[in-house]
Amino acid sequence: MSGDGAPTTEPVDCSDLRVAVVAASWHTEVMDGLLAGTRRALETHGVAEHRLERVPGTFELPVVASALAGKGYDAVVALGVVIRGGTPHFEYVCSAATDGLTRVALDHTVAIGFGVLTCDTDEQAFDRAGLEGSKEDKGYEATSAALLTARSIKQIRG
Repeated sequence: MSGDGAPTTEPVDCSDLRVAVVAASWHTEVMDGLLAGTRRALETHGVAEHRLERVPGTFELPVVASALAGKGYDAVVALGVVIRGGTPHFEYVCSAATDGLTRVALDHTVAIGFGVLTCDTDEQAFDRAGLEGSKEDKGYEATSAALLTARSIKQIRG
């Protein structure tokens, strides 16, 4: 399991940050778990309000994340899931999402929470979705990482 060695961090006050979440619509149960984890992380870090945008799939995450970053959000959390099938579709979508979200982060100097599950099986996705019985909570982790990164960027900018 990839969660071995994950850092433990104390929540910090991020109540002054503007946060947006963009979430894919495929795999409803997994996405519900990721979104619940995101909400928990926002609450833990003191973020009372956030904007949520839904998109059809993981491929569409970067363009909406870019639009949100252009509106001045300090952090954008991108949530999605891609499960390997029998065609190269998996590689194309995963690569496009990863490259696109990286470009958004660098082009806008905005914190991006990478909450995109790239799994071989449904079971792996459920294990990472933060659902009851899951081994990991990637929605929480991606959101916490975005908030801490946004906090660092804000401090650097003064």
